[in-house]
Amino acid sequence: MGPILEVANLTKRFGGLTAVSRLDFELREGEILGLIGPNGAGKTTTFNIIAGVYGADEGEVRFAGESISGLAPHQIARRGIMRTFQHNRPFGGMPVLDNVMVGAHTRFSRNPFSGKASREERQQRQRAEGLIDFVGLAGLRDADVGTLSFGQGRLLEIARALAGEPRAILFDEPAAGLTPAELDRLAGIVRGIAGRGIAVLLIEHDMRFLLPLAGRVVVLNFGARIAEGTPQEVRSQRAVMDAYLGDAAAL
Repeated sequence: MGPILEVANLTKRFGGLTAVSRLDFELREGEILGLIGPNGAGKTTTFNIIAGVYGADEGEVRFAGESISGLAPHQIARRGIMRTFQHNRPFGGMPVLDNVMVGAHTRFSRNPFSGKASREERQQRQRAEGLIDFVGLAGLRDADVGTLSFGQGRLLEIARALAGEPRAILFDEPAAGLTPAELDRLAGIVRGIAGRGIAVLLIEHDMRFLLPLAGRVVVLNFGARIAEGTPQEVRSQRAVMDAYLGDAAAL
């Protein structure tokens, strides 16, 4: 089976700074791929290019065999790529269920909050309820998002991304700020997402969380790929150790 996402010769410059340089990698359906590197390595810039926030100066991003380079974020989301962010972004003043329903906006042919109980809306609401259960927030469907803990807000972000029925999800540091128990739950959710055949691209600084999860890892430094392979293969490579300042504990 071929890749669902292909990044080819991707380059992005900001003035005189090259944030991403001739980057190549592939992501397959149902795979968990880690994108790692020290601060400033170009990881989030890569995410933003894939998601359509930035345009690339060179190279191409292909999804499901189609070029998505130059498309707007909502067009890319509609094609099946969703993302989470480093910081929770709930829609304030709305209950958990409605927040998840918003994530399905790319799949609705009409306003999901029109008040008219169409079959489509009922189906989407049932799906949202199932996703809330999946991430472990079943008892909080009607709770205002302002009452959620930080960790619960992170789970809400994941449910909302899944509501868009993605074929790939980009996770931007999902483990940041979570307790050990929340990290265990998150790891199970990520594995469950991949088990549904959804491709997972994961940026993470916490290697104790990422390395047991990822089937493959791409390592960036100064915008360029310096290593790729299984976690076991990349963690002992000299270039990777040098990028992490020789801190073996970080890997």
